[in-house]
Amino acid sequence: MRQLNLPEFNFSFKDENGKKFIFDEIRRKFITLTPEEWVRQNFVKYLINNKNYPASLIALEVPIVINETDQRSDIVAFNKNGRIVVLVECKSPEISLTQKVFDQAASYNLKLNAKILIITNGIAHYCCKPDYSGRKWIFLDDIPDYKELESIAMD
Repeated sequence: MRQLNLPEFNFSFKDENGKKFIFDEIRRKFITLTPEEWVRQNFVKYLINNKNYPASLIALEVPIVINETDQRSDIVAFNKNGRIVVLVECKSPEISLTQKVFDQAASYNLKLNAKILIITNGIAHYCCKPDYSGRKWIFLDDIPDYKELESIAMD
């Protein structure tokens, strides 16, 4: 798989019937290794190992319904009270992070109401928080550590 703009992590892989699989430590099973899954697995490890997010408070491919259509949010992180605080939308490294991708993640966030929204293709990462009173997004310079999430004000 392609080198990403993230630290290198160790993964367990297996090949079966000509397909490659990666072990997902959150879902505790092997998942088909696609370019998007490669980004998702690396970004989850980054959140856990580098940003101190508790693995027990992360969920992957969380189902949501948008305009009567079933969708899935790639990564969500919860606080200790069970509130979603981070929503991450992952794309394959070959997919540009366009306004369309941001709009997709923002539409998911209308349902999930996370404090922080991140979009990534493993190469570029954008992190922002909603300013509801100003009806805009405030882009952050860095992805916050888990402990910083409590200090991020919601306007």
